[in-house]
Parts: sequence; structure tokens; C-alpha cells
Amino acid sequence: MDKVNILVVEDSPLMQKIICDILSSELRFKVVDKVSSGKEALEKIDKLDIDVITLDINLPDTNGLSLLKEIMVRSPKKIVMLSAYTQKGAETTMRALELGAIDFIPKPSGEVSFDLYNFKEEIISKIKIVSQVDLKSYLANFRGMSLVEEGLSVGKVVVIAASTGGPRAIIEIMKKIPSHCSASFLIVQHMPKGFTKSFAERISWYSPIKTKEAEEGDFVLIGMGYLAPGGYNMLLERINLDRNSGFVLRLDDTALVNNVRPSADVTISSVAEVMGKNTIAVILTGMGKDGLEGVKLVKEKGGFVIAQDKDSCVVYGMPKAVVDAGIADKVLNIDCIAEEIVKRL
Repeated sequence: MDKVNILVVEDSPLMQKIICDILSSELRFKVVDKVSSGKEALEKIDKLDIDVITLDINLPDTNGLSLLKEIMVRSPKKIVMLSAYTQKGAETTMRALELGAIDFIPKPSGEVSFDLYNFKEEIISKIKIVSQVDLKSYLANFRGMSLVEEGLSVGKVVVIAASTGGPRAIIEIMKKIPSHCSASFLIVQHMPKGFTKSFAERISWYSPIKTKEAEEGDFVLIGMGYLAPGGYNMLLERINLDRNSGFVLRLDDTALVNNVRPSADVTISSVAEVMGKNTIAVILTGMGKDGLEGVKLVKEKGGFVIAQDKDSCVVYGMPKAVVDAGIADKVLNIDCIAEEIVKRL
């Protein structure tokens, strides 16, 4: 099996050692070099055969975003960002994903994170996934990223679920949804605490559908989007109001489902139970099969299921599980999903 050649771009010598130690523990990985500046990184990219780059946000001679943009123009590579668990770090990470980075690794304790060793298996898994991405297809599928009337009388709910590759796919869909659409949008993106608020803001910047990180007890309004917060499952609940019924969101931080939280299965199932045939479920790129049990219930209740096609997925896992189960009403390229949602609404 071919080795995965990795270039580590990291300002801190200590973090260089930690990252290289983690990556070198995997037999399939080969750290071909490590550098601490943007200038050195560009020189190595010109000289070495590199499959994946781990890229620090903070460098002495440039910032990670500037370097990322230059790499993607000069010689596109599969890039995984390393980012601190801060609001600023989250915003920068979301921007990096829009510019072409495929995934990110959070630094749990800031710029120098001794405890990164505790996330060894997750880091190795992410690098393996990224190394298998078809970079040409990935970049071709995203051609750049380009209050509505509030109402409690929600008629339909669109629930969108994704994992690896999801942030760009979600924005690609949401930016094409018109502001006057007669539905609410619940979004589940596998993402840790500290990043979902920034991602919700990103969606709002690009989409006519204003989106927020969900909070306990949020009223669900027509023409609004709600993103499941990192570390919490998001559920839809019907409540009785003065003259009719409405919907609120509940957050749950109990057991993991499919080893993740937020879980697509939890959210999709709750929407299917409440909305029945008025549910549209969209399963996007991601590893594993989170969402499969939820869309089974959507089908049982008479709802509609869309799965992203293999060609436009970064990781054809979650949609594949739905397609293989024979419960996808439509299997579509990312470019066509928004149009289908609008058609169904």
C-alpha cells in the first residue's frame, strides 16, 4: 500500500514534535518534512511529493489563510488545518474550509496543546480520510461561495445532515435557497463545541436563510435555519400555543448516538415523528452511516429523502448507506440539491 506523504507546517517546535509523533505512529504515513514558515512551506511544496499538508493558522511570516490561498493557486494540495478552540480560531477555520481546506483538527488547549496526544486516533482517521479524497473533483464541485417574515405556522421542515466535507456542501445548498421559502431548516454538521456558532454565522452570510446556533427552547420559525450546537443533540418538539400549535427546539447532551453528538439520526427521527410527510431529509458527504435510521423513519412517515451523489461527495459514507438501503427518493449532485428542495417546497 502506498505511503501517504505529509508535510507538517507548524510554528511551534513543540507542536511540530507532537504532530509528527502522532502521524509517524501510523505505518501508512510518512512525514516527509516539517517547516515553521510559509516561505519554507512553499519551497517544500515545489520540491517534494506531498499528499497531505497539516497547516497551522499562525505562522511567523504569514497567516495560515494567506498561505492556504497561495497553495491552492500555485499547486493545490489536500490540506488539514490546525486551529485553537477559540471564537477567532473557529471563524478562521470556517474561512479556511471555504477556501479549499478539506478538514480541520482542533487544538484543545490553544496554540500549544500538550493533550493533542489524547486525540491521536481521531487525527490519524481524519488524515486517512483526507488522503483518499479526489482533490480535482473536490475543488470542481465548489465554484466559490458567493429577517425574513417570521412565522410559527411551519408547514415543512428540511433537515440537512453532514460530516466530513459538510461545511462547504451545506453552504453550497443554503446559498441557493430563496428567502421566501415556506419551510424551516434544521442542520446537523458533525463538529465539536466552539465551532458551530461561527459556522452558523457563515451560513447566514452566504444564504438568504438566516441561520443561528440552536439554543434550548428556540421557537422554530418559517424561513430560518438552526444549526445543532457542538456537543448536543437537537430535537424538534410540538407545543400548544394560544390558538394553534408551534415548534421549539430541545437540546440533549446525554449519550452519544453513532459515536457522535450532535447526531443526525436523533434530529431526523424527531422531525419525522413531529412533521411526518412534511419532512424533507437531505444526507450529505460524511463517513459512517449517521442519519440512516432517521431517514428510514422519514420514509415510513411519507416524507422525502435526498442523498448526495458519490461524485460530489468528499466522503461517500453517509449518503451511500441511505442509497444502499434503497430509501433515497433522489440521488443528486451537490449543484442540484437546492433546486430539488425548492421544488419539493
